[in-house]
Amino acid sequence: MAIREILALTDKVEAKRVLILCHHNADPDAVCSAYAFERLLKRLRPGIRTDVRAPSISKLSKALLDSLPIKISVDQPPFEKADIIVMMDTNTVQQLESWGSLITGLGVPLIFIDHHASHPETVKIADVYISDEDASSTCEIVYGFYKELGLKPTAEEAKALFLGISFDTKHFILATSKTFRIAADLIEEGVDAQEALSLLALPMDASERIARLKACQRLKILRLGEWIIALTHIGAYQASAARALIDMGAHLTVVAGEKDGEVQVSLRSSREFYEKTGIHLGRDLAKPLGEQLRGMGGGHSTSAGVNGFGTVEEALEKAERILKKNIPASKQ
Repeated sequence: MAIREILALTDKVEAKRVLILCHHNADPDAVCSAYAFERLLKRLRPGIRTDVRAPSISKLSKALLDSLPIKISVDQPPFEKADIIVMMDTNTVQQLESWGSLITGLGVPLIFIDHHASHPETVKIADVYISDEDASSTCEIVYGFYKELGLKPTAEEAKALFLGISFDTKHFILATSKTFRIAADLIEEGVDAQEALSLLALPMDASERIARLKACQRLKILRLGEWIIALTHIGAYQASAARALIDMGAHLTVVAGEKDGEVQVSLRSSREFYEKTGIHLGRDLAKPLGEQLRGMGGGHSTSAGVNGFGTVEEALEKAERILKKNIPASKQ
């Protein structure tokens, strides 16, 4: 009943303008799910005017804009003109950076569509909160809207959904049987899987390579029981460095950085770490760390992020304390 709940709200408030937002540094899942949702909403309610925005867009997402007719702006939207605001792939308004504080006081109905661990503060402010942590991606949730209504996505919508799912599952490494069935459906709708996957292979530039190497240079290695924890800090590409350190052998990585007076932390863990410890990065590390840094955090079981205030040293120290408290039989 998820999409019907959204439609019921749009009809109730007689919405004429719907603002669709993605989180900052919007990745392919955020951008593609926003596009597919916008197209579906326009099909169901042709009279509604839509506007898709994000505070910033990732480099990979920008590259995908050349392959799909996605219209998304990074300019601050006229929030006061929106009858409803929909947030895609976003579980806290803090993920919208400065836009977040502008949204909560508007009195406009808020809809969240997301696949991360739910955040209690978001649940409080949402008029409609569609969250499925078992979904591989927000694109998978949006595809469910089509299925719920017995509709098929167009070729372009199918391609966007396939790209978002492919990105968030790391080219289907993290896919479930349900995800594979959805991918097969999308291919039957005309998606060229080989061509689509090639669009996600963006060459790494020199600055990202250097950032990864600096992360290694500043690395602190922590042994907690049988687990190897890597903590470090760099000025940019925190998520990239966190992924690289997992590939190099760490079971869990904490990579912090400062930007515009805020501290940002990227968290990653191996599937083995999550399955054996039960520690969910979004719920058990990002959420409490975000609160301690006077900000917010959230994410998936093996991938999460935090935005807050303080220094990178404080962020890493607090993360270490949380980990030592949560990981059993640690050798400290």
